[in-house]
Amino acid sequence: MMASMFAGVSGLRNHQVKMNVIGNNIANVNTVGFKTGRVTFREALVQTYKGAGRPSTISGGTNPLQLGLGMGVSTIDNLFQQGGLETTGQITDLAIQGSGFFVLSDGSGKYYTRAGAFGFDANSTLVDPSTGMFVQGKMADANGNIPSSAVVGNITLPFGQQDPASATTAVTLGNNLNSVATDSEATLQSAGTTGINNVTGDAVDGAGGVHTLTITGAQATTSTFTGTNTSGSALSGSMTLASLGITDTSNFTLSRDNGTHIDEVMGLTVNSTINDLINAINQISGVNAELVGGEIQITRERAGSGVDYNIQSSAAVAGNIVNEIFGGVFTANNGSDHTFVCQDVFTPTGAAALTPVTLDIVVDDTSGLAIGIDGLGDGGVEIDTLSGLSAGTAVINTADTTHAASITVYDAQGGKHALTLEFLKSANQNTWTWTASFNDNEVITGGGSGTVQFNPDGSLLSFNFNGGATALTFDPGTGAGPMSVNINSGTIGEYDGLTGFASAHTASILTQNGYSLGILDKISIDKAGNIIGIFTNGVSRVLAQVILADFNNQAGLLKAGQSLYQASANSGDAIEGVAGETISGVISSGALEASSVDIASEFTSMITAQRGFQANARIITTSDNMLDELVNLKR
Repeated sequence: MMASMFAGVSGLRNHQVKMNVIGNNIANVNTVGFKTGRVTFREALVQTYKGAGRPSTISGGTNPLQLGLGMGVSTIDNLFQQGGLETTGQITDLAIQGSGFFVLSDGSGKYYTRAGAFGFDANSTLVDPSTGMFVQGKMADANGNIPSSAVVGNITLPFGQQDPASATTAVTLGNNLNSVATDSEATLQSAGTTGINNVTGDAVDGAGGVHTLTITGAQATTSTFTGTNTSGSALSGSMTLASLGITDTSNFTLSRDNGTHIDEVMGLTVNSTINDLINAINQISGVNAELVGGEIQITRERAGSGVDYNIQSSAAVAGNIVNEIFGGVFTANNGSDHTFVCQDVFTPTGAAALTPVTLDIVVDDTSGLAIGIDGLGDGGVEIDTLSGLSAGTAVINTADTTHAASITVYDAQGGKHALTLEFLKSANQNTWTWTASFNDNEVITGGGSGTVQFNPDGSLLSFNFNGGATALTFDPGTGAGPMSVNINSGTIGEYDGLTGFASAHTASILTQNGYSLGILDKISIDKAGNIIGIFTNGVSRVLAQVILADFNNQAGLLKAGQSLYQASANSGDAIEGVAGETISGVISSGALEASSVDIASEFTSMITAQRGFQANARIITTSDNMLDELVNLKR
């Protein structure tokens, strides 16, 4: 009877322990980084009345006969479940997503915590302000690298310290130079005796410079015939045809261009005058008649070879016009084509004259005269005359096609220098020349110009410096040392730098690696725990790295109060490393990990603990009643 009472007592005592754990959980429902505790029970001592019996050939086995003597606490566990993240906006508030602990040190020992409400102390050292313990990590070198030999220690940032200037050593070019761009508007500088009076349009090749045109040869001529009348007198406009012995004015025809066109001269009688005859002839298209030196001269108005452009009269009969006015059948076929040849010597801007090229002569289809020149700058330029081309020399200028890109570079003292690269389109396809320049007192000492070429597929073919230079060198003119700047134009045969497609100009100087003097302005912390300093000169560099630690058995950690844990014999040694790499958890800056306490679960546990406590109390009162009945048996 007494056993049941003591079993009830054990139940009361241990359910009180469970209530204590529940109370601690609920009390820490808003504690940063808190992990829920849990109690598990187990049966206490067992009293054996009879052992188990082994089966035999004559009987079966028997089970043991035992009586439990109550219960006890089996474990009080810390459940390392992920807590929710509460955004705070404070850079130094850190939360861990996943496994791992922040490492703190009091100078003699290490502690571990999930509570990441950190800050900087008066010495710019990252600490836990609630305990004063130092957050542990590794410091970066001057180049922003974490050396493999760096040891874990306190993190102290150089707030207010200067970041020295660094001279630019390289610039990177990128994007496109328009392969079909042209701003080469042509203008007439001088016409000489060529008769050129109109130059318009832009040269297709986009090359700027001076075109010297040398025109040799002669203009085309027309086929002409001058008749000899049979009267022996000089003709005058008022003479009648009859006075010249003409008795038949019919069937007077003129054929042109080897009979391609045949027209009859109409409207004449024997009383018509010489002027009437001239007017009647001039009614025929492409033929002109006039009185020259007392005879009628007939001309094929279209100049050109007499083989192609000519006039043939109808037959001569005594008394008709052909016979009496022109002295017989006549043919006008003494015209000739032009013999002009135009040589263009192009002198590009800033370069030597190129090999002469022959341009096309433009011929007017109606007059047959050479009236212009075509083909300058690969076309696009109209070169015209009003009265026909003549031999001589003309000079035509074409404007440059350029594209410029600029960027600020820095000398060793942090001085700024505006570097401009101007690209000038060449007369050679897919080729540009480039020239570097500065705005102030800088003096370029080498590598200030060169050539960039592209393959037919638009990829980079070459980027060269004139004079065998390998980099742009210049004296800043400010007292800083001479500078040498590499120009990275991209990979040959690839498209990762400058390209030469038929698309708009987008070429620019993308980056440079220099900077001026700066002061650490603010920091950011990434998910690997890297503390990145942002300086007033725009430079960002890793200053330090917060490390994490993890254990083979987190449940074996020993609570040290103040949301801290210590390694124990059963947790294993701390494994320190980088978040997201050695340690699986990652760090979130500007957030804190909330308590993992589940209120609903805790309230449910509270109910079961209360009912368990009540049931155990009933065991004691019931056993007491039974003892009372036993005592009263002697009455």
